[in-house]
Amino acid sequence: MAPPRNRRPGFSRRAQYGLFFSYVVAALCVVAAIVLLALSRINPPAFTALRSGVAELTAPVSGGIAAAVRAVASVPDGIGHYFGVKRENARLRAQLAHDHELLMRARMLSYDNHRLKHLLELRDRSTETVAAARLISSSATSTRRFALLNAGLRQGVRGGQPVSGPHGVIGRVLEAGPDTARVMLLIDPESAVPVRRTRDGVPAIASGRGDTLLEVRPVSLVDKPFKIGDVLLSSGTGGLYPPDIPVARVVKLTRDGALAMPFEQPDTLDYAIVQRAFFRAPPPPAPPAP
Repeated sequence: MAPPRNRRPGFSRRAQYGLFFSYVVAALCVVAAIVLLALSRINPPAFTALRSGVAELTAPVSGGIAAAVRAVASVPDGIGHYFGVKRENARLRAQLAHDHELLMRARMLSYDNHRLKHLLELRDRSTETVAAARLISSSATSTRRFALLNAGLRQGVRGGQPVSGPHGVIGRVLEAGPDTARVMLLIDPESAVPVRRTRDGVPAIASGRGDTLLEVRPVSLVDKPFKIGDVLLSSGTGGLYPPDIPVARVVKLTRDGALAMPFEQPDTLDYAIVQRAFFRAPPPPAPPAP
């Protein structure tokens, strides 16, 4: 059977109405375009006013559509920036941890360098250095305060020799073995060191209390009282400790003296220097030859 000559767009009435309205809209658009073209030729001011009015009416719609387009277009960039910032944040955190580790290492090296420089200055200042040794341990709970030095008779260490650290006096050797020596610390109750005040040279005696402080008493009762912050140096009296070695700093005043904090804390030390006694008695004369 041959197809009919007259083809319809479809049996759906909705499709027919849609096609009809599309023709009508196209025709109206053509007519409006012709009218606008004629108006622009005949009356340009009126066409300009009409165009401005239409632009004012459509500006919010155009702006909203442009903002929506920009928002949709910026989604991939935002996702990329988020992951990029996250990776950069992780990298910066790792770099910060690495730099913190380097900073801690640099601080430790700086502290060791400062401490060893003081130790070298102390060694260079004294021409009677016996040995530089490590403090192995120190008693922190007993009423007696001792430390153990890993140098003894083989290294020239003898009983009665003073022991100093990078910042001041530590104590004196009490007894020595072949390769170790027992040091009585300044804070031991049996320890007593002749000192002098730096600002006026007033002599005093610094004795241990068994804790972390020294009890300082002036030699003469007519001397001026101490002040907080006074620095005490070894005076050289007694012939054991060399003069002008830092001993302690006054931190508290008492009725008949003061309490001072030693410059050296054995619990935080690792190396110390053993020196010969400041004053050594001359050897006894040899017996006459027969």
